[in-house]
This record gives sequence, C-alpha cells and structure tokens, in this order.
Amino acid sequence: MSPNQTALLYLAASVLFILSLKGLSHPLSARRGNLFGMIGMAIAIITTLAMTSRVDIVLATMAIGALIGVVAARRVQMTNMPELVAAMHSLVGIAAVLIAAAVLDNPSAFGVGIPVPAGNKVELFIGAFVGAITFSGSVIAFGKLAGLGKYGRVFSSAPVTFTGQHVVNLALALAMFGFGFAFVTASPEAHWTPFLTMVAIAFLLGVLIIIPIGGADMPVVISMLNSYSGWAAAGIGFSLNHPMLIIAGSLVGSSGAILSYIMCRAMNRSFFSVILGGFGAEEGAAAGSTAQKAVRSGSADDVAFLLGNAEGVIIVPGYGLAVGRAQHAVKEMAEKLRAKGVTVRYAIHPVAGRMPGHMNVLLAEADVPYDQVVEMEDINSDFSSTDVAFVLGANDVVNPLASQPGSPIYGMPILDAYKARTVVVNKRSMASGYAGIDNPLFYMDRTMMVFGDAKKVVEDIVKALE
Repeated sequence: MSPNQTALLYLAASVLFILSLKGLSHPLSARRGNLFGMIGMAIAIITTLAMTSRVDIVLATMAIGALIGVVAARRVQMTNMPELVAAMHSLVGIAAVLIAAAVLDNPSAFGVGIPVPAGNKVELFIGAFVGAITFSGSVIAFGKLAGLGKYGRVFSSAPVTFTGQHVVNLALALAMFGFGFAFVTASPEAHWTPFLTMVAIAFLLGVLIIIPIGGADMPVVISMLNSYSGWAAAGIGFSLNHPMLIIAGSLVGSSGAILSYIMCRAMNRSFFSVILGGFGAEEGAAAGSTAQKAVRSGSADDVAFLLGNAEGVIIVPGYGLAVGRAQHAVKEMAEKLRAKGVTVRYAIHPVAGRMPGHMNVLLAEADVPYDQVVEMEDINSDFSSTDVAFVLGANDVVNPLASQPGSPIYGMPILDAYKARTVVVNKRSMASGYAGIDNPLFYMDRTMMVFGDAKKVVEDIVKALE
C-alpha cells in the first residue's frame, strides 16, 4: 500500500470519527454515530494491518483483546458501566507508558533515529507521564466506583485528604518535570534512570490527584480521565509518526476536556481545579449529620393514590433505578398515568448515576420517548407547580445541602424536587448517597419515603394503579 493510499484511508477514518462524535451528541442520532465510529475503526485497523509485516502477532493480540472485550461487555451490567469505562481508560494509559518504553528500548523498530533525537524524547516524555497518571488515576477511580474502600482507604468514596496535599502534589509535579528534562538531555547510556523515575512519580501523582475527589464528583473524574487517555494516545502518536493515532487521540482528548468543562459548569466547579485534581470537598468540610431522624413512610398503594390523583408528575431517576433495573417498570407506570390524564415527565441531572448520560441511556433502553426526558436547567422551574416529584434512588442530585456553605456538595446545582407539593422518595434504606452525606429532603413534612427495591416498588404501584 502506497503512502498516499494510507494517508487517504486514515483521512477517511478520521472523518468518520468526527461524524461519530457528532452523532453521539444527541440520542436520536446516537446509533448512527456508533455505526460511523465502528466503520472508521475498521478502516483504521485494516489499513494498519496492511502496513505491518507481522500480521500474525497483531491478529493474535487483537484476538486476545477482543475476547476480553466481548466477555466484559456480556457480563458487565449497566450499573457497573462506569467502572468498566475507568478500567478501559487505565489500559490506554499503561499502553502509552509501555509503548514509550519500547521506543526507548528499540528506536529503529519504530522508525526513530539512534540515538533518539531530543524532539522524540519530549514526545515520549509527554506520552509516558500522561499515560502513567491516567493509569493510576483510573485504577483509583475504578476502586472508588466499585466500592472497594474496605481494601484500602485510597478507594474510599469519601475524599481522602491530608495536610499540605496540594503542596506535595506541586512538589511531585515539579520533580516529574525535572526528571523529564534530565531524560531529554541525557545520553543514551544514562536516560533510563530519569525516564523510569519520572514514570514512577507520575504513577504516584495519578493516585494523589484522584483520592481527594469525593463520590459525588466521580462522574466528572470519568470524563477527565477520558480526556487524559486521549492526550496520552496523541502524544505517543507523535513519537511513532502515526497520524491516525494523533487524530483519534486528539479527538478523544478534546471531547473529554469539553465534556469535563460542561459538567463542571453544571456542578459549579472550577475547570482548572478538575484538571489539577482534588476539586471535591475542601479540607475540613462538614459532611452533614447522618443521625437517624423521624421520617414519614408509605406503601406502594399510597404512592399509587397520590400519582393517580395528580395533574402533573416529575420522575427523578437515580442510581437506585439503575441498580434495580426498574426503567421498564417505570415506563409502564408512566403510560398508565398518562392514560388517566396525568402529565408525566422525567427530570435528568447531568451527573445522575455514576457517569455522564447514565440515566439517559437507561431510559433510552426502555424506549422512553425523548420528548418526555427534560434536562435540569429546563425543568427546575416547574417543580414548584408540580403535584408530585417521584425520586427513584437519587441522593446527591436532589440534596438541598448543596445550598449550604461547608457542605461537601456546596454550590452543586441540584434538581429542585424539594419544591414540589408532594415528594415521594424510593430508597432501599436511609443510607447516605455516594457523597456520604445526609439528605434533609427525606425528613421534610411533605416527603413520603417508600422503602424497597425500585423495580419491586414500581411494579406494585403499577398493580395498584390498575
């Protein structure tokens, strides 16, 4: 295959990747976006295979990766998808580090001059340290999302902070860049020591960047790590002089950064604090009381009576709905309410669940019409005129403590469910949300708590409506 043909095919794949991102920006075009992405990746893979002389090795490694991917995709539940995404980000990060080490070990195999030019070393340095931070940070994010706190405090969903944390991070970052400079300027006989030291510091820095981030902010972490993985791939693409890797990495990096910025605005967080890490609860922030208080509880029959006699209902889906896989039952409930003349809509917080778009995906899986799904900024003003707000397993995204200084979620925009005339909250127990703080909404006079699995509760409501 000639260089011109290769360039043309990579260009076609790049255009398809751009169209894929465009399609994924809206639920109605998401399937088409996925199709464009798959076709683009197929073109890129086939083109790369045509350029290598060891197709057998490449195909063997691809088969192993594909097997792992298929098994993971079939076994991982939608509720565990954020953990899977974090794990995939870690693989991209460690791949960047290993490729950088391979180039350094055998430059000629990658078309790099001997000794490795300073320009290539700079590219290897950037790709390696971003990849190392992405790997260790993604491992910590995976542990936090998977609830592995019992295996180590660094995996706790609560922020892990210590005195002088930001100073330590700054010192490590300066040391990393210092060893990076030493690596770039070192002779071939002496460059391994500063390179490995730099990578080790980057691994440690990735851990320290993520551990102070609280559970409520983990969706933004996923987006941020996605951006990091893209930039790591782009950096290695420059080292390998591989245009497809540069373009794909840049698309992932820039789109992830844009998404992180949008989510930070939705949560009233500083974008630069996100990039630097530790943007969750401030040191010493109050976690809120978790003492048991009196609540008003009800049954599925009580909820059915309230919903059936309401003029307007807003359903607020949360992680509890995902755990119970209740989206299909909720759609059936909404259809029965509409048959009674009740107006039903769904209120979506941009970071509800464990990753961006988590609730949108669940509702789309149940074929909920898109015109019934309303984003936070468009529906918040309607809660005060709504008869019933039905909260299904949501905690932090409806927590009024977000308006109280000192709260770990202070300043985070929430769905104003507490303003509805009646609030019904379905939870398994009175356990706190992922941010680890109590929710005053549960103790309001006009709030009714309904305990139990979301799917079972909603199915009982459907029977009562009949």
